[in-house]
Amino acid sequence: MSTRACILWRRIDWSGHEAARLVQREAGWELSGTAVFAYETRACRLDYVIACDVGWRTVATQVTGWVGAAAIDIAITVDTQGRWWLNERECAAVAGCVDVDLNFSPSTNPLPIRRLRLEVGHSVPVRAAWLRFPSFALEPFEQTYRRLGPTAYRYESAGGFAADLDVDANGFPTRYGDIWHAEAFGGA
Repeated sequence: MSTRACILWRRIDWSGHEAARLVQREAGWELSGTAVFAYETRACRLDYVIACDVGWRTVATQVTGWVGAAAIDIAITVDTQGRWWLNERECAAVAGCVDVDLNFSPSTNPLPIRRLRLEVGHSVPVRAAWLRFPSFALEPFEQTYRRLGPTAYRYESAGGFAADLDVDANGFPTRYGDIWHAEAFGGA
């Protein structure tokens, strides 16, 4: 039987919601969800599916939907040598990254949180493959996760952004600074 968990977030700084679901599969983990929000007066809907191996390393990511009138169809894969591919084009700048980070979503925070299993008081730098919104470019992004308590983390990016995260047992943020707050949960 596979482990299942789901969450619904409300975006605080923009108008929007996102629902995500985490399912354990034979080959690892599948994280899927839908974000519906407004960006610069444009209605947006982005669906995603992220496949991770048993060690929480990203294997593949699919993002589809629309931003205003523009259709979005993104396929990201990672080969066994740690090379990343965006729509079948190699992205050498993110070679060796372990985690995908969806710029529009809090859903990818569980990937490094579960993979790293930090002890309280410890921190680790992470270099993620960041799918930037709204350009959908795949870029390297330096981050640090610091575990503050049993369910509390501090997230910092090299660009100067920082937020405190409260997380549930699955690593889903229940509060992501003043940007995202969880409204509903579910699991089996």
